[in-house]
Amino acid sequence: MRVFKAILISGALALGSLTAAISHAAEINVGANIGNVPWEFQDANGKMVGFEIDLMTEVGKRLGMDVKFTNIPFAGLFAAVQSGQIDAAVSSITITKKRLESVSFAQPYYDSDQSLTVKSDSGITGLAGMAGKTVGVDTGSTGDIWTTAHQAETKIATINKYEGLQPAMLDLQAGRIDGYISDIPALLYYSKDKPQFKVVERIKTTEQYSVMFAKDAPLAAKVNDVITALKKDGTLAKIHETWFGTKPDEGLATATVLDMPKL
Repeated sequence: MRVFKAILISGALALGSLTAAISHAAEINVGANIGNVPWEFQDANGKMVGFEIDLMTEVGKRLGMDVKFTNIPFAGLFAAVQSGQIDAAVSSITITKKRLESVSFAQPYYDSDQSLTVKSDSGITGLAGMAGKTVGVDTGSTGDIWTTAHQAETKIATINKYEGLQPAMLDLQAGRIDGYISDIPALLYYSKDKPQFKVVERIKTTEQYSVMFAKDAPLAAKVNDVITALKKDGTLAKIHETWFGTKPDEGLATATVLDMPKL
């Protein structure tokens, strides 16, 4: 009897472990820098919303998987996917050759550039007006990389680094920085109902955003296939219209099926 009970208990434990494994496998843990308007942020009720929240929620739905969002500072997303702490990452992450050496991306779903945002009454009309001044960037972002690489050329005196748009814009409002260099869609969205701020220059960088994964992670190809389907059936265009007020232009990444990026 004791042997039989032991077998039953052992079998129950094994079944429980299998159930737990299946349950774990049915969830995608997505890292995101919450506060990155309009990609992922909290609304007035504390609900997590945004373009990439809608995108990854739809991806999970079509894969039959629950999606869990984990708030991680932008610079920490890279180590988090590489270590397996998260399964994927979003936060208007630009695909670059350097990044492709250590991580993988699904096909791009948005074309973008950087931008300079200032206070409307600052008198600054572009990068030429930033000589000798202080600019804010997001730590580890392409805005950070571009500004650091062009600091001598632009004569920017100081580069302050932030973990997301909100703290940078608070410092801009308070006069602790003179300008903020970051992704243009986020700043156009953020400043559209805030006349105290103005996007004064588009900085051409021809960036494309996508979902980031550990290098050669099998999930990357699965998510890539879903993004293809979302482009073909118009779902991604609807998400774009929700957050930017217009359908994506023909030929841009949001409306065009593309290959997964490779080195």
